[in-house]
Amino acid sequence: MRSALFSIFLLAAGTAATAATIEVAPQTVTEWKSVYGQVETRDLIPARARIAGTVIALDVTEGDQVMAGQRIAVIEDDKLNFQIDALDAQLEALQAQLNTARSDLARGEVLIERGVITNQRLEQLQTAVNVLDGQISSLQAEKLVAEQRITEGEVLAPDDGIVLSVPVSRGSVLNPGEALAQIGGGGAYLRLAVPERHARDLSEGDTIEIDTGTGVLEGTLVKIYPQIEGGRVQADVEVDGLDARFVGLRMPVRLPVGERQAILVPQAVLSHIGGLDFITVEATGGPIERVVVPGGVVRVNGETYREILSGLAAGDVVVTDHE
Repeated sequence: MRSALFSIFLLAAGTAATAATIEVAPQTVTEWKSVYGQVETRDLIPARARIAGTVIALDVTEGDQVMAGQRIAVIEDDKLNFQIDALDAQLEALQAQLNTARSDLARGEVLIERGVITNQRLEQLQTAVNVLDGQISSLQAEKLVAEQRITEGEVLAPDDGIVLSVPVSRGSVLNPGEALAQIGGGGAYLRLAVPERHARDLSEGDTIEIDTGTGVLEGTLVKIYPQIEGGRVQADVEVDGLDARFVGLRMPVRLPVGERQAILVPQAVLSHIGGLDFITVEATGGPIERVVVPGGVVRVNGETYREILSGLAAGDVVVTDHE
């Protein structure tokens, strides 16, 4: 094996008439911390019942997209219909009394001109008409209130978004203020729970890498919450094109938590022979193969490099291309 490797070294050194080279220098690379982020919606708004009653219609289910003001359910209170029927009956009775009172008032106006009745009696007839008018107006207002409450039986979506949960079903009985559905709106973002030891290494505006399973997305760290809970710091990441179909979905995320100096070389300059990794470097007598220990893959400005843990030092000249 040593003889074969030595022959390869000699062949490489003898045939390298001309070569493209790079001089090794330490470069600043970002230290990344892998954590999980969770897809959340900016707004979580409950669609609440405005009246007490029974759910007679339910128009949405989990996962449906809704628009602000869209009807999602109907609540019915039978007592309101009975109240309107009672008010209608009272209005009919009062209207009949009003008609009679107005007839009496009209006759009184004729009789007062003839001197048959007194002004006091005429005023009593006018008062009776006014009282009945007031009672009718009051009942009409009560009827409008009852009709408005029936209208409020329609539960409307408070905002554009996706229906996250519907904890009721048709036939459920609700009180005013109870939530009929949870609406997630305002778009989606990624919420992180970062170990507290890395909190000081993060800054708003940092670029975050998200593994979507089909590729890597870049996001921006837009908010770091000041309160630490359970040894973790919460942070929000804005991501263009984030899939918000599954709220609560966990996604792998890489956070920049520091910088360090490293020796980087293009991936193509490495060769693997006999279980060892080699890099061609310039020496006094010509190019030679040097055994190195490579580390992980590092991306810098969209280019892929390999970190060299040992075997190269600053100032070494690496041969990148042989002719």
